[in-house]
Formats: sequence, structure tokens, C-alpha cells
Amino acid sequence: MSAWRRVACWLLLALAPSVVHAVQVQATLDRDSVPLGQTVTLNVRVLDAAGAVDAPDFSALDADFEILGSSQNRSVGIVNGVRQSELAFGVALRPRHVGTLQIPALAVAGVRTAPLTLQVTAAAAAPAGVDEQADVFIEVHAEPAQVYVGQQVSVVVRLFYAVNLGGALDSPQVDGAQVVKVGDDLKYTAQRGGRSLRVLERRFALTPQRAGSLRIPALSFQGEVADPYDPGSFFGPSTPVSAHSAAVDIDVQPPPAAAGTDAWLPARALTLTLDGLDAGQPLRVGQPLNLTLTLRATGLGADALPLPTLPALDGATVYPDKAVDTTGNSGPWLLGVRQRAFAVVPERAGKLVIPALRVRWWNVLTDRAEVAQIPARELTVGLVPGAPATPSARAGADVATAPASREPLPPRTMPWRWIALGSLALWLASALLWWRRRRRRRAPVAAASPLVDSVRAQRQAFRDAARQSDAAAQVHALLAWARAERPQIRDLGDLAAALADPDQRAAIAVLQRRRYAPAGDAGDRADHALARAFRRGFAWCPDDRAPPPAVPPLYPFKLR
Repeated sequence: MSAWRRVACWLLLALAPSVVHAVQVQATLDRDSVPLGQTVTLNVRVLDAAGAVDAPDFSALDADFEILGSSQNRSVGIVNGVRQSELAFGVALRPRHVGTLQIPALAVAGVRTAPLTLQVTAAAAAPAGVDEQADVFIEVHAEPAQVYVGQQVSVVVRLFYAVNLGGALDSPQVDGAQVVKVGDDLKYTAQRGGRSLRVLERRFALTPQRAGSLRIPALSFQGEVADPYDPGSFFGPSTPVSAHSAAVDIDVQPPPAAAGTDAWLPARALTLTLDGLDAGQPLRVGQPLNLTLTLRATGLGADALPLPTLPALDGATVYPDKAVDTTGNSGPWLLGVRQRAFAVVPERAGKLVIPALRVRWWNVLTDRAEVAQIPARELTVGLVPGAPATPSARAGADVATAPASREPLPPRTMPWRWIALGSLALWLASALLWWRRRRRRRAPVAAASPLVDSVRAQRQAFRDAARQSDAAAQVHALLAWARAERPQIRDLGDLAAALADPDQRAAIAVLQRRRYAPAGDAGDRADHALARAFRRGFAWCPDDRAPPPAVPPLYPFKLR
């Protein structure tokens, strides 16, 4: 096979994964609950569809919905360097009756969507003072009307109009409360006063900061109306129009006495989870256990939640990471999430207890105090294979740890672009190696073994790093040296397990602690001790004592 044909084959193999993918289909509703008479939009999105895709068959919806219209839109974009296409089918639905209505699974592009549920309530009565026969009018709804300090109030502002309209709608500005917009604007049609009107809906999260009476002032719309039957009206003078809502009062109560002295967390739902304890792999001295603590609340933003914290552990050192905060929404309600990761490094063999974690909060739906908690867990810590046993290790050798249940993490999207580039790089490396071998055949000059040169270079790089105080650089250099001799070494745990010299294992344990320690905790003596431990090279264990497969990484967090 010629060189050019080999290049073509390698490029085809490298780029082939980028075009092998599965079509992804998702169905969503713009709202989970609507009053009777209003419309809801069903969107069916098809990602990375190749070729033409037929619209779904919506006839199964006729029993519960009127289908008012449909649309289709295709878009193409680049996400993280990868081309992605999306085909969206939208359909406007008006419920025929009150109740819990089902959107069945729909077939599109050979895939079926997940079924959806829509809650349809009785048509809401117009607030006092609203003229439903006007061409433009505003309604403001606040739920609930009586709340505690710090509890979210869902404020929904709806602009109804029966004409071609343009203008500006006020946003709520309330003294003594924090107001933030929730989600995107919604546009639909609704039946009011025997007419079909268009609606612009905006949602806001209002959080009272003090007890007492709170008033949402009247909101205004100022705009202009264009005559659709007069072509010149779009370019000439138009008719001014305005509308005003009624003010809305909210009763704000202080926290109840039953809430106690803990942090005041009035929420609709709150959960506390700890991930990373169910890996099913043995825990070893000096090898980090990664945990992730997550606090999630509906009706509170992330800034209102306490910092997830793990207490000090007997027999282990805890290294916390920076918390990650996100605030989204679940319908009209805020959804706050605070996550924090922890590296737990066992210092001795035996029992390691993760104590129970609790967060006390106030359930605003049941109006009572509740506790989100994680039960205590007892883990067994073993020695690195080949290390001398200790009494505490022998005492806890018969204790088994029951793996906790955990929902599987969603699969990661394969980075096809990087796989293609990596495959191309491997081909180039192979071509270079072939050229060098051919050159050596033509000029048979004695030379040192490349493997020996690599080991010597990595050993010298480690000696240079050991003279510095950068623990991360020392870990990198030590592992590179070790992999030059034993390619199966993947981390410091594997390296310690493969060494027969207790001084070298102890030096690795010290380096592991320095790696996670705050800046400034390591001194020159630790650097000198590390260099002395490996000055004569690695003291490898015999082959019959080779280390077991490395422990897969975990994820951690905690609370006060």
C-alpha cells in the first residue's frame, strides 16, 4: 500500500467517529400548569438529525386539546468546536377540560419522546377593576398572598391585547423585597370575556426581606396601536394606548417560634445528598476519597442556602474545594443548588466514620419544620498492598462496607473532534517512528536504547522538581519517571502499592498530603526527604505482588 493510501485510510478512521451518532429527541411544554382557556406550547426538538425528518403525528392529542397551529424551525450551530443541528416542531394547544392531561409519547425520527403531564385548572376570575372588554388590559397575580420573611412569592404579570401592539410593560419594583425575573417571556392566546386574546406573560420571584404588609404597586403599559387595515399606519402616526393593573397586597409574617434558632430556610422542597461513598472499591491509607455534598431547594435561590460542610474526621484529613452555586427555576419557582467537593485522605487503617449530616428547614407547603439528613456511614480503610500491617488495620479487617444506592450519572457526550485529532496524531507518530527505524537501518551507528534515555530523562526531571517546593510538579515528575519503567502505573496509589521500600511509600504519603494541603504548609525538609527516598531509584515489588487495578475517582461534599 502506498504512503498516500495509508494517509487516506488513517484520516477516514480518524474522522469516522465524528459522524457516528444517535439522534436525540426531546418533548417539552412551556408550562406545567395552565388555567382553562389559555394555550400551551408543545415543542419537539430533534438533535443531530441526518436528512429530512417528518413532523410527528399529533392526532393523539385531539381528545384533550384543540390544535391551534404549528411551526417548524431548523438551526445549526457550533458547541465546543462540534457542529450541532436542531430541528424543532412547535404546536399550540388549548385544553378542552379541567384535570390532569397526558401528552403521550410521540414518534419522530425513529425515536419516541417521553410522555408529559399538564395540569389544567379552572379559569381564573379577572381581578377587581379589570375590564375584560378592553383592547389592552393587565392582570397581576401573586401566590401565596400570605408568606413568611424570606419565602418566595410567585408574581405573574399578564398583558392581554386584541390589537397589533407595540410598547413597554413595567416590571414590579417593591420596597422591602427582592424581585428577580424567572424564565423567559411566554406568548400564547387565551379566552377572556368571550373573546380570543393574545397574552404576554412574565414571571417574577419576590422575596420579602421584612415582616409586615407588602404592596406590589400598579404596573403600567404604554404603547401604540397600529391599524392592520391601513397600510400607511405602520409608517405614519398611530394611536397611543395605555393600561394599568391593580395593586396587590401581601401579608408577610416573621419566622414562627417552632423554627428554632437554626438557619431560616423557608422552602417548598429541600434535599441533601452525598455522592462518592458507593464506589464499591477498597479504601486505602493515603489514597483520597472524593465526596460531593449537594444542597438543593425549591423556592430559594442558591445565595440563601448554607455552605455545604463536612466536619473534621477522626483518622483522616478533609480538604474542601470551592462551592459551586447555581440558581435556576422549576416553573415559576426558584431552584437553588449549592455543591461542594471534598477530598478525604485516610491517615491510618481501621474504621473511618462519616457522621450524620443534617439541615433543618421550614416546609412552607405543610407549614412545619423538617430535617433533610444523610445517615452516618462507617468505612473500612486498608493498607496499601505490601505495607506492614498495624493493629488497627487487623482489628478492622473483617468489617465490610455496604455500598449505598445512587442514581447513575448521565453518560458524557463523546468528544469526537478530539478523538479524530488524537487518531491523526497517533498516525503521525507511527509514520515518524517508521522513518526513524528506516534511517537507523541505513546508518547502523551504535546508540543508546530510547527506553534507557527516557528513564534517565524522567529521573533527572524528578531530581530537578525535588529541589523545588511545588508538590504538584513533584507528583507529575515522579509519576512520569515511574511510568517510564512501569507503564501500568496510573496514580500515586498504584505507585505506592508497587513499591517494596517502606521509606518510599512513606515519602509518597507525605507528598500526597502536601499535594492537597493549603499553600505554605510544606517545607524544605519534606523536599529533601523525598529526594533521599528515591536517590537510588525505585524499589519495585516482585511481579507476584503487583498492585491491583486503580480505584476509580469519586466525587464529595459536606455541611455544618
